[in-house]
Parts: sequence; C-alpha cells; structure tokens
Amino acid sequence: MKREIKLDGQTVRLVPMEIEQLDDLWKAGHLQEIWEFTASKIKSKEDMREAIKAAADEREKGTQYPFVVVDKETGKIIGSSRYLDISEAHKSLEIGWTWYHPEYWRTRVNTETKFLMLGHAFEEMGMNRVQFCTDSRNIRSRKAIARLGAEKEGVLRKHRIIADGYVRDTVVFSIIKDDWQMVKSLLQEKMNRS
Repeated sequence: MKREIKLDGQTVRLVPMEIEQLDDLWKAGHLQEIWEFTASKIKSKEDMREAIKAAADEREKGTQYPFVVVDKETGKIIGSSRYLDISEAHKSLEIGWTWYHPEYWRTRVNTETKFLMLGHAFEEMGMNRVQFCTDSRNIRSRKAIARLGAEKEGVLRKHRIIADGYVRDTVVFSIIKDDWQMVKSLLQEKMNRS
C-alpha cells in the first residue's frame, strides 16, 4: 500500500503519519492515562519519535498504514489510528494503535474515524475482514469497539507481553464484509445523533 491515503469526514480528517508531526503528536499524546493499557508505552517525546519512525518503516513494507487524526474545526492533531497486519492475499487487516487526547474520549471522533477507516477498508481496498484487538483489562476500549458493531470473537489468553512486562489476554473483535452495510448504517445513525 504505497499510495497516500487521506480520509475526510465531517469532524475529522485522517492523513498519513509523518515525522514532521512529532511536536503535535506529542502534544496530543503526552498524558500517561492514554497509554495505560496499550502494548507500547509512549513516555517521552523521544518514544513518540521512535514510534513514528517504526510506523513509517512498517508503511514502507506495506504491513501497516498509520494515520493521524485531525480535528477539522481547529486543525489540531488529536490522536492516531492505523491499519495493521495488512494482508492483500487474505483480504484482511486490523485497525489498531488507536489513541486520542482524553478530551476527545466518548465523542464523535472515534465513531467517525472508524467509519472512515472501515469504509475505505471494505469499499476501496476490498477487504473481507477487519479485526480489532484490545487488552482484556481495557473496559473502555472493549465497549468502544462493541459500540462500533464489531462482534466479539474470543479471548487469546496470555497472548502478548506488553512494554511494562505484563502478560496480557487479548480480546478479539471483527467486522466482516457481510456485516459492513448493517454496521455502516449503525455508525451513520450514531453520527447523525451526535
């Protein structure tokens, strides 16, 4: 996936992540509560720099596509999300590495970001499956994924050792191509209410 992808919604714009966005990404992501349950921990501006460089390397390999999320009203970067484990052969990918400044938690931002990313995955990339994975302890994330209309598939026990050494159980959710029109309608309805 070498081409540049930009996704435009009513309240957010998703643009490719670049190292030039470091200061703004750090400003949006410096609060440690954001990283409580994430597999990687961003504790400093240098950690953010390394994360951006690693994401750029994965984009070059075609296995990931990282976006920054921009608030269209203010023009500020407010978070990030990305396509992970992109498999053209199996027509599947994961949406993850999603984080926002806490000011945007439980707002329209996540719904619209996922609406744009899911729409692009199913309608432009021709994916059959999109999955979401989260730490079993992260109740807020699990609820947010379920609110998208994703189906919980199960728990991968002792699945991953995260940056702080904790061995996490991972909850796996998915949306498949057959679900997309129903999920799309659900998300449009949610956004129309907000």
